[in-house]
Amino acid sequence: MRKSTKYLAAVAAIAMGSASPFMVAAQTTQKSPARLADIMSVVQFRHSKLWTAGQQKNWELAGYELELVKASLNEAIALYTDIPVDNITMIDPPIKSMEKAIDARNGVAFGKAFGELTAGCNACHQSTGRGFIVMTVPTSSSFGNQSFSPRDGQGKDATRR
Repeated sequence: MRKSTKYLAAVAAIAMGSASPFMVAAQTTQKSPARLADIMSVVQFRHSKLWTAGQQKNWELAGYELELVKASLNEAIALYTDIPVDNITMIDPPIKSMEKAIDARNGVAFGKAFGELTAGCNACHQSTGRGFIVMTVPTSSSFGNQSFSPRDGQGKDATRR
């Protein structure tokens, strides 16, 4: 065997040997309490960004964040089929109300739907024995590194025209 071939074979063997524990770990942690907590942390992050976008009347960003909230919740539902269906349906009406408020660019309806969504999150936590996890309507944005002002087609602040 040539020297470079031996080297490649050794690297491949090491890679395969070291990768297998990670592959097993990845397969066994797909449905774990930690994985669900990670998904819900993403939902919490998006919940806050959704609120901030709505407060700034950046409806395009609010719609985007709502889609990401729904995608994360769908991921949780797909992985954790033991989540009661009632828990899923309790947040469906507020999400539909939120979609309508965003489409209508209605700040008052958005605020009402956001409060209902937050209450739905807490009701779900209560019903699954996680009532100690309490969501609230944010009082300020924790995203100092992102502008939430609506932008025009050229990336300029649309509120300064």
